[in-house]
Amino acid sequence: MVLKTFNVDEDTYKKFSSLCKSHGMSMSKQIQMFMESVVSEEPEAKQEYLEKLDNIRKGKFIQVADFSERYG
Repeated sequence: MVLKTFNVDEDTYKKFSSLCKSHGMSMSKQIQMFMESVVSEEPEAKQEYLEKLDNIRKGKFIQVADFSERYG
């Protein structure tokens, strides 16, 4: 385990500290879990998905105001 120092807005720190105390949570454990969730994501897969989605959105589509009226 390592000890690290971070600069955090005082108001945010107080609110988070109060939240953790009221729920009986360890503040440092909450921060650790947050950091783990960020680094465990797969940005490459996410970026690949976003690129595919962007390509789909650029596709040729027919504008349909009322699907049931058009295709009944």
